[in-house]
Amino acid sequence: MNHPWIVYLTAYLGVRIQRARTAPTRGASAVEWVIITAIIAGVALGLATLIKTLVEQKQSDITGSFSGGGDTGGNP
Repeated sequence: MNHPWIVYLTAYLGVRIQRARTAPTRGASAVEWVIITAIIAGVALGLATLIKTLVEQKQSDITGSFSGGGDTGGNP
């Protein structure tokens, strides 16, 4: 595992992690807000997709129950 790219990436990531650990936390709140917003947006998108799927399934069930019968053939 002494490939030059792996050594470079390991050193680069080590420097970036060290900078992140020793940097002032002034910008951390902005990053936290972005992460929280992304999580909330993901959950909302997932719930919207789930609700849409459930509504479409019920619509299909209702449509199927109307097309299957109801006409007894009594009056023309």
